[in-house]
Amino acid sequence: MHDELVDHLTRSTPLSRGEALRVIQDVLAYFDETTTEFVRRRHRELQTQGLVNAEIFGQIEADLTYRAVAPPELTLRQLRRIVYG
Repeated sequence: MHDELVDHLTRSTPLSRGEALRVIQDVLAYFDETTTEFVRRRHRELQTQGLVNAEIFGQIEADLTYRAVAPPELTLRQLRRIVYG
């Protein structure tokens, strides 16, 4: 899984192959969150910091512009339409 990326990380960092694979898996899991999951989690985090909803939703809106979130699940038909129009 992701052999090229693992190879790149082991060449460009002091990470071992196992460590590089763990880092990749952690990063992918972090970004595997759906938009809904991200918004709910981020709202809870910001609430615990004492922010009010007006501040929270503004921050979440800003965060989403820079956040890679998991794409929606696509059916086979949707995938075919992407390829063939």
